[in-house]
Formats: sequence, structure tokens, C-alpha cells
Amino acid sequence: MDSHASKHPEYQYLDLMRDLVEHGSLQVDKGTGVKTYSKFGHQIRFDIERDGFPLLTTKRVYWSGVLHELYWFMSGQSNIKYLVDNNVHIWDDYPFKIYNEKVKAGSVPTMTKDEFVAKIASDELFAKEHGELPHIYGEMWRRWQAKDGRAVDQLQWTIDELTKDPDAHNTLVTSWNPEYLYSMAKPGEGARFPICHNMYQFNIKDGRLCLHLYQRSADIFLGVPFNIGSYALLCVVMAKILGVRAGEFIHTFGDVHIYENHIEAAKEQLSREPKPFPTIKLGDFNSLETFKPAHVELVGYEPHASIKAELTVAGGYNEAMHGKKTTN
Repeated sequence: MDSHASKHPEYQYLDLMRDLVEHGSLQVDKGTGVKTYSKFGHQIRFDIERDGFPLLTTKRVYWSGVLHELYWFMSGQSNIKYLVDNNVHIWDDYPFKIYNEKVKAGSVPTMTKDEFVAKIASDELFAKEHGELPHIYGEMWRRWQAKDGRAVDQLQWTIDELTKDPDAHNTLVTSWNPEYLYSMAKPGEGARFPICHNMYQFNIKDGRLCLHLYQRSADIFLGVPFNIGSYALLCVVMAKILGVRAGEFIHTFGDVHIYENHIEAAKEQLSREPKPFPTIKLGDFNSLETFKPAHVELVGYEPHASIKAELTVAGGYNEAMHGKKTTN
């Protein structure tokens, strides 16, 4: 393995994480005081057709979470109830944080997080009121609110555009709407979740669909393996709908960082050798509407064991910096 080209593709990720651990620039989150070690601007590439599906193997990636979260996005949903009902809890912290603000205001009773999640699962009206996260990915991809009241379906538009013109250069989907972000938003209208993987573009080259993601902020240890799996799967599913082969997934980072409390876990992962990537087997569907998680089978995934680390809820809206508290 003397040249980069001869290395397992996963080393692109491992080499970046090692660089952050050893040489990352120290930064501190303004809202929480959490330290990160970061760099700005980096790109990795995975050829899905040639090398297999890039679900990282040096630790087990939470595949059920990848699959159900992506379907949640692709189907235009923004309420965590679908995820809770499918035993995926990666989004629970954000609506629970909002709920606790209402507790402090005296408008709702105190609950533990477990009680809150159980209530989301069992009570449709409670979930409708307290499980919604407006202005996040599913809404932006499938239901972007235009000034005339229309809901713009960016993801369906990309399918229509590439079907009419496979050589199109304009099939880009964005989740970054300044109208709802930070101090750019009107009081009471700001998004409470920090949009991180904010823009991606499709392009067909030599009969292969490629997807290029730009991620403005990336948690290398917990988030990025999940993001790679998610957007590579999006490429595979969209290729199936378009009737072409899946090609490259290209991942470009803005600020990519490791949290201080993840460094020891990262060192354990860096000591492991990658294994062969799995493959994806797809069932019968031909549209966004007919695609379901049951159509996806992950084949041959035999990773190293999981490595646990605590999720850090940092970044995003900060009342001290961004003005009056937003609400749902």
C-alpha cells in the first residue's frame, strides 16, 4: 500500500480523522464551550460501482438509522414520530430540548427524555405538537415554501430534469434557506436545528449517476460515517429511479472537526484495518412515491465492532448571538 490509489477507499476517512486528531486547529463552540479540533476544506470520493457501498467498516455504522432517516428525508417528513416508531432515536434530543424550554416557561409538564419519547410513540396529538422540527431536510427537499405559497419539490424536480436532459448541470438540492437561519430569521421563525449537510448536486457521467455533497459542518467521528452512508444510499436509490448505474459519491467539507471527548474513541478506530465494503441490493420501485425502506438490502456488511461516543448537541441557534428566542 505505497500509493494512495492502492489503499482501501476507507483510508480517505481514516487519514482525515488522524489529521484532525494530530494537527487540527483548536476551536470552541460559542454556545456550549465544547472544544473541537478542526480543519477547513477537504474532499473524499467513493466509486460505488467499482469499490462497493461505502459503509465504513472500521466500526459498525448504524445502518437502520441511515436507512430510516434517509427515507424520512426523501418522503418529506419533519416530525420525529416516524423515526421513533421505527426505533431510531438520533433526532430525539432536538425536540426534547425545545420541550424543556416550554417546561421552563410553565406551559407543559416536566418529563424525562424517556417519557417524552414514549409519549411521542403513543400519542398522535402530542407527537404532532411536540415532535415537529420545521425547516429541516425533509421539508426543504420536498416541500420548500415559495413566496406564493407553493411547495417546491426539489428532489422530484431533479428526477424530472435528468429524465428530460441526462446532460443537465443544474440538478442541485439545497437545504440552506437564510430566511429561517440564525439572526437572518425573523423573531419566532428561526430553525432550531443547525443545517449541516446543506447542499448536494447530481450529475450523470458515462451512464452513471454521481452525487456531490457539500457539508458546511461535519462531526468526523459520529456524524460523517453516517453522512457517507446516507448520501451514498441516496445516490443508489436515485440511480435506480432514473434507470442508470450508481457512480461516484463525492463528499466536500467546509469545517470538519473532531470533538475533544471523541479523541480516544477515534484512536481506537484508527488502530483498525478496513474490511471489504458491502453492496446494496434493491427491490422493485421506480419513483419517490414507490420507494420504501423495505426495498433496500445491505449485503456482506461485516465491520469491526461498534465504538460508542457521546453525541454533542452543539452549534446552531444561540440566543445570546442571534437575538430573540425562536419558537416552533
